[in-house]
Amino acid sequence: MNSYGIRGMIEDHNIRILACDSKDIVTYAQKIHDTFPTATAALGRVMSISALMAMDIKESDEKIQVQIDGHGPIGQIFVEAKSSGDIKGYVSDPSIYLKYNDSNKLAVGLAVGTDGYLKVSRFSGLTEPFSSQVALQTGEIGDDFAYYFAMSEQVPSLVSVGVLVDVDHTPKAAGALIAELLPGHTEEDIEYLEAIQKKMRPISSLLSEGLTIEEIVKMYFSDVKILKRQELRYHCDCNEERFLRGLMTLKKEDLDEILEDEEIVIKCEFCDKIYRFKKDDIIAYQSHVQDR
Repeated sequence: MNSYGIRGMIEDHNIRILACDSKDIVTYAQKIHDTFPTATAALGRVMSISALMAMDIKESDEKIQVQIDGHGPIGQIFVEAKSSGDIKGYVSDPSIYLKYNDSNKLAVGLAVGTDGYLKVSRFSGLTEPFSSQVALQTGEIGDDFAYYFAMSEQVPSLVSVGVLVDVDHTPKAAGALIAELLPGHTEEDIEYLEAIQKKMRPISSLLSEGLTIEEIVKMYFSDVKILKRQELRYHCDCNEERFLRGLMTLKKEDLDEILEDEEIVIKCEFCDKIYRFKKDDIIAYQSHVQDR
């Protein structure tokens, strides 16, 4: 995969830049989940911004989880992103294909809905996860994350995110850009960022024209200094033991009911991999846990 993200600074205007070309991770997600165009765009937008947020994590064992549920036809969108650049995600209903009648553009907002929330949880590995959430504003994802940054993190930000889907339903381009005003910013810095926002073109369109993410960033922020480049990849770390541990968290009566079946079939929501457990497998693992 060739997806990657960059982080940069504009010291003269107290602005931090995060941006990514996420086409390959969105393409991988589209392939394994067999998502229709609107579902691809919605999931891809959330994955792209989540990847940038995870780049801001300092410790290698930390991660974020983003959950969006606007009670629209697409259902829930769930994405997990790690500081290592590993990302995975899914949508409840991948077979959503909606367009706006006036523009013929993919109707992500209608698919996601606005009667719900955007929730971000941060896991450090050492403490209980910290979560914060905001009400969805438009369901278009970019606007909702901008609102989240302003309300939950008190960080005024420009957010541009897009997924361009080709006629064969595969992603043609995907990417995101976040420009954050840093503490100590001035009114002049705010006006500078607002002026940039007014003239920005869709990031997915620019990527589809062959521009790199660095070229796009420098097109609008000529004085940016690139500080970091990180590879991004779609990676699911599921395994048999993880699902067996999950079964052990069930109530005794629920587990006893499961044990009545000769075989349990579990599908990973992130990678669609199928796990099959025999009754003896579950009993043996249960005994192993009790002997520890």
